[in-house]
Amino acid sequence: MKQAQVCIVGGGCVGLTLALGLAKADISVVVIDGASTQAPPTDEYGLRVSALSIASQTLLEQLNVWPEIIAQRACAYTHMDVRDADSFGKIAFNNEQLELEHLGHIVENDIIRYALVKELEQQPSATLMFDTEYQQIHQSESDVFITLKSGEPIIAKLLVAADGANSAIRKQFNMALSFKDYDHHALVATVKTKEPHANTARQVFLPTGPLAFLPLSDANTHSIVWSTSPNHCDELLAMDDSAFNKAVMAAIDGQCGLCEVQSARTAFPLKMRYAQQWVSGKVVLIGDAAHTIHPLAGLGMNLGLKDAAYLIDLLTSDSKEFASTRTLRDYERTRKLDAQKHIAMMQGLKELFEGANPVKKLIRGVGLSLVDNLGPIKHLFAKEAIGK
Repeated sequence: MKQAQVCIVGGGCVGLTLALGLAKADISVVVIDGASTQAPPTDEYGLRVSALSIASQTLLEQLNVWPEIIAQRACAYTHMDVRDADSFGKIAFNNEQLELEHLGHIVENDIIRYALVKELEQQPSATLMFDTEYQQIHQSESDVFITLKSGEPIIAKLLVAADGANSAIRKQFNMALSFKDYDHHALVATVKTKEPHANTARQVFLPTGPLAFLPLSDANTHSIVWSTSPNHCDELLAMDDSAFNKAVMAAIDGQCGLCEVQSARTAFPLKMRYAQQWVSGKVVLIGDAAHTIHPLAGLGMNLGLKDAAYLIDLLTSDSKEFASTRTLRDYERTRKLDAQKHIAMMQGLKELFEGANPVKKLIRGVGLSLVDNLGPIKHLFAKEAIGK
C-alpha cells in the first residue's frame, strides 16, 4: 500500500508541473499515468507545441526545469504579426515596444514533459508510476482510495484529475460539463520556408479559420496550426505534399516564401469544454480535465499551468488542515473565473473573424487598424496576448 498527501492521475505537462511544485515543498505526491514515461527528444520536431507565456516561463524557472528546456530546444519569439486575410486589418508588435527581452517561447510539449520528468525523478517526495492504470476510486470524508489494476491500493488526502479533456474521473464523479463543438479541426505540421521566420509568431485569420505560423529553433522552420472546417481539413490532409505546400503558402500570403512540409500531418477536433464543478469532496479537476479552449490565441497550456501554480500556492500555504474544503473552494472559484473569461474571449474572437460578412469585415479591419495605431490600447492588447 502506498500513502501520499496527493495522488495525481495524469502525467501530462500540467499534472507533472503540479507534482513537482508540491514535491519541492516536501508534500508527498504519487503520479499515475497509463502512458510510458517521456523519451528523450530526438532531432525531429514534435507536432504538438505550446506558446509559453512569460508567466509560464517564470513558473518553470522556479521549478528548475527551464534550463533543461532551453538546453533541449525552444524558440524565443520577439515579434507578433496578426492580420485578417479578408480585410485591411493588421496588428503587429514586438518585445522592444513592451520593454521585454522577448514575448514568449515556442516549445514542443514533449520537451516540456521530458524536463519535468527529469526533475521529478530527483525528488524524494515524488513517486512516478507510468504504464500504470487505476481500476477504482472511492473517497471518504477525509481520504481518497485508489485501487490500481495490479490490485495495489493507494491512499491520499487529495486526488487531482489531470487526465485530459475526456477525463474519466470527471465523469465518474458526475461533475457537470458545458460543451460546445467549435466545428473546427486543427491541422498540425512542421513546415520549412525559404525565408527565415525572424523570431516572429504569425497568425492570419482566414474565412474558414485561423492559421498560425509558430517559429521553431531552426531559423527557417515553423510549427503550423491550421484551424478550419472539418471538410476543408480533410481536403488538406488528402493533398500530396506539393499541393499542400502551395495551399499553405497561399494561405499565409507568401510571408515567408516557398513552403515545404517536413513532417506528417495530423488533425484533431476542437471543442470547448468547461466543467461547472471543479471540486467533489477531495477530488479536484485541473488543466484540460476542467477546461479546453480554441487554440487561436495559444492559451490552453498557459491556462493549465496557471491552474497548477495556483493550486501549488494554496496547498503549500495550508497551515492547519491540508486540502481543506475552504482551500479547494478558493481554487475552484478563482480558476473558474479566469477560465470563463478566456473561453468567452476566444469565442468572441472566433465569431468575429469567421466568415465573409461585409459588416464583420469592416469591424475587423477598423478595429485592428485602430488598435495598431493607438499606443495605449495596443500596449494593453499586447500585454493580454502574451499573458502579462
